[in-house]
Amino acid sequence: MDTEKRNRAFILEYYNALAGKRKTEELIRRYVSDEKLIGHIKFFEQTFPHYDAVVEEIYTADDKVFVRASKSGRHEGSLDDIPPTFKQFKMPFAICYRIRDGMIIDHWMIADQMELLEQLGLAGTIKPEFETREE
Repeated sequence: MDTEKRNRAFILEYYNALAGKRKTEELIRRYVSDEKLIGHIKFFEQTFPHYDAVVEEIYTADDKVFVRASKSGRHEGSLDDIPPTFKQFKMPFAICYRIRDGMIIDHWMIADQMELLEQLGLAGTIKPEFETREE
């Protein structure tokens, strides 16, 4: 099996292993060595326990795997000091993984966080990390 096919199969196995299940550190580290991604998964798991992620499209190129997917779940943990709303959400995202020796070593991701906040009824309650300037 060539590298691209092996990486595609690895990412699909990773999604199947984590989707809808409790994401323990041990489970995450079976697939991921990228500390930023580990932190993201742990934060999301704490805020949206057992969230699901579904692959909608997947492309491979060399050591990279690009995935367009969606996350869904229920807001049951605090979100930036905001108590749980217990509302359901579904959020599209795109992520590109770099794979080496059967591990995710790096990633970049884009997601519509405003859509998530709107679904939770929190739009406007969380202060942005940056301020915009009007000219």
